[in-house]
Parts: sequence; structure tokens; C-alpha cells
Amino acid sequence: MNNNYESPLSGRYASKEMQELFSSQKRYSTWRRLWVALADAEMKSGLPVTKEQIDEMTANVDNIDFERVAEIEKQTRHDVMAHIRAYGEVCPSAAGIIHLGATSCFVTDNTDIIIMREALDIIKAKLLTVIKNLSEFALENKDIPALAYTHLQAAQPTTVGKRAALWLQDFYIDFGDLNYIYGGLRLLGNKGATGTQASFLKLLGGDTEKVLNLEKLIAEHFGFDGVYDVSGQTYTRKEDMRLQNILCGIAQSAYKFTQDMRLLQSFGELEEPFGKKQVGSSAMAYKRNPIRSERVCSLARFVLANSVNADLTASVQWLERSLDDSANRRISLAEGFLAIDSILNLLIDISSDISVYPKVIEKRLNEHLPFMATENILMEAVKKGGDRQELHEVIRTYSNEVELAKKQGEDISLIDKIKNDSSFGLSEEELMAILKPSDFIGLAPYQTERFITDKILPLLKDFDGRYSDSIIKV
Repeated sequence: MNNNYESPLSGRYASKEMQELFSSQKRYSTWRRLWVALADAEMKSGLPVTKEQIDEMTANVDNIDFERVAEIEKQTRHDVMAHIRAYGEVCPSAAGIIHLGATSCFVTDNTDIIIMREALDIIKAKLLTVIKNLSEFALENKDIPALAYTHLQAAQPTTVGKRAALWLQDFYIDFGDLNYIYGGLRLLGNKGATGTQASFLKLLGGDTEKVLNLEKLIAEHFGFDGVYDVSGQTYTRKEDMRLQNILCGIAQSAYKFTQDMRLLQSFGELEEPFGKKQVGSSAMAYKRNPIRSERVCSLARFVLANSVNADLTASVQWLERSLDDSANRRISLAEGFLAIDSILNLLIDISSDISVYPKVIEKRLNEHLPFMATENILMEAVKKGGDRQELHEVIRTYSNEVELAKKQGEDISLIDKIKNDSSFGLSEEELMAILKPSDFIGLAPYQTERFITDKILPLLKDFDGRYSDSIIKV
């Protein structure tokens, strides 16, 4: 029995790889990697730091005694100092040079950027898997006519694949946004207590070039192109906002896709995966509830709401920094990434195995197609000598009568009414030829294929699909 609260994102939804990325071990070992990189750069800059000290620090990067850290933090009420002292205890020869010239945000902020960039790598691969799955589904079903909706009212037909292309396009936009932000990520660097780098300028004898090179060496050590040009003690919290906006965008797209799936499953046209022994309801044994899609919508709402934390934090920074962002960021940044990871796991599962029911789709379309075809019917009747204005009024009257009859439970066919009216001069065969569904879908198949060929396939050209077989099943 566990009496401690555990976030459902950790215990129920997020993947092992994302949980490990935001674990205490990963965070604090990254702090130590930063201290090693700092010491190495200081040694190369001529400061009294030795290779033996760096080797000792490197050997103990993962050797973290969390109980000892907690004991020190209880005394100091300062997490970074607790880790510095605990690190120094296992690196006695290097204890005196750990964190030399730095302030706490050297490790906290740089670590956040490093971890979030690695998290984006995971998200990128999983998002590409979703894109790959949906593109295959869209191409496979690009020619199947289906009833389309505006205002959730029957509208002109589309195709199953074209509708999937709309979902796909949203995720394609998200991927472009992710790549843009990813490409511009930078480290805070070593900016000091208020961002002026005064402590490092003092350490390095007033040599500006050495200070700048020290920062360059640390950025290169972690594979970053550069650091922020200016900062206070922290990197600008607008960067957190931009990163959370990426997650928010994916959540929006996921919500749209899975909410549509829920609607279409209720119509009986499409269905998300459903396990052989899956239970839909504890009371109603016959039910096949779309629990995957429902869960995506539920988690997506959390991401949308959570992203506001980053907006507010970026807005209320005081001068060079305030600590009131710290506790919020520890929760909101990690939880945002864990939630999106959970959503993507579910989307991979859903998009890999969507069931299509063409007969249901055809039946639903055929119920409405006669009304959509009335303009074409009118034109054919006029070709046979009919009066356009008179026949227009007849069709309007018949349409209203059929709609009213349906609402009263009667089964009356609009086509039968027109077929039996000699003023139209159209046989049943001629009317059925007008009602060919493929004549009403416009460029839907072409649009779908062109979009995937021009935009999606180049995106997937070098993708290895590494998350397609390692997803969390519901």
C-alpha cells in the first residue's frame, strides 16, 4: 500500500522514456555535468582547475546520495547549495572549485533547456509517427465519399481520406512550429547573479574575450549553437511560453482529431481500436466507448490550461529575477511535457488501427445525397424542356415534405417523388446516374494526394519510425 500521492501522468499515462527525462536523477546529474563543463572551460581559460579535479567530478556525475542532499537542504534551505556540498563530499579534491563564479541559475536554467530539448526530440519522433500513420490512412481512403458537415449539419460530400488530411495538416503545422523553436534553442550560459557576468570577468582578469569564450565552450559541450545575448539571472521566461505553445498546439490538434473520431464513431462510420477483451462499460456490456479518444481530449484540456502558467510567469518577472516562478515551473514544465507524451502515445495507438465501415458511410451519405443533387436534377430536367423556375418550386416543396415526413417517422423518398412527377421527364435510371457519389466530392482525392506527396512524404523521407512499435497500449 502506497500512502504517497503519485501523479497520474507518472503512474498511468506517460512513457518510461519521458518520465526518466524529468526524473530527479536526470535533473541533478545534469547539474553535475554542467559543473564539469564549467570546470573544464575554466581550466582551458587558465584558471587554477586541474584535470584530476575534473576527472574526479566526471566519475561521480551519477553518484548522487539523495538522502544526504535532503539532509543538507533541510539545514541550508537551498537546493543548489545542498547539491554542491553533497557533490563536494564525494569529490574532495574538487570541492573547492565546484560552481566557481556561478549562480544557481547556471545549473537550474541550463538544465531546464537541456532537458526540454531532449524532450522535444522524443515528441518530434512520436509526432512524426502520428503523421506517418495518418498519411497512410488518408491515402488509403482518399476516394471513399463521405457525408461532410458544417455546423454539424449535413453539407456537401467529402472523402474519408480528405477529412483525415485535415487532421494531418494540423499536425504538420505543429511539426513545423516545433522545428522552428527547436532550431533556435540556446543555453542561458554563465551570466552570473544579474546577467552581467561580473563574477567571471573578475575571475578572468577583466578579459572580455575569455568570458565570452568560456560561455562558448560550455554551449559547445552540450551541442548548442550559442547562448542568450542578454539575460537577467535567468533566461527570458518567454522561452518557456514558446515551448509550452508548441505543446499547446499539439494538444489542440489532438483534441480536434479525437473529438472528430468520437463523433464519427457515434455515427458508426469510423472506430478507434478496441481490444478483444476490452470492457466498454461496467453496466452496459454491449458498449464500445472510444476511451482512447476521450482520454486524449481529457489530457489535451489539461495541456491547454497548463500552458497559461508559462504566459503568466513570463508576464510577472521582476526586474532581473524573482523566485516566485520556481515552484510553478518545476510542476508546469514537466507536467506539460509528460501530458503531451501521454497524448502522443495514445494518438499513435489510435492512428495505427482506425476501422472504416464503408457501408455505414455509404448509407448515411445516400440519405442526404438526393437533396444535394437537386441542382443537378434541375439542370437535367431543364435540358428535357422543363421550366427551371416552376421545377425549382416543385423540388423545394417536395424537399420540405420529405424532411417533415422523416421527422414524423415516415419513410418517403425524394427521388421517388421526382421520378413519379412527369414534369421532370427523368427516369429512375437517369436519376440514379445523377446520384453517383463520386461526382460530388470535387477535388478531395486530388487535394489529399497532392498534400501528402508535396508536404508529408518529404518530411518522412528519413524517418525511421522508431516509436511505432513501442507505444503504450490502452
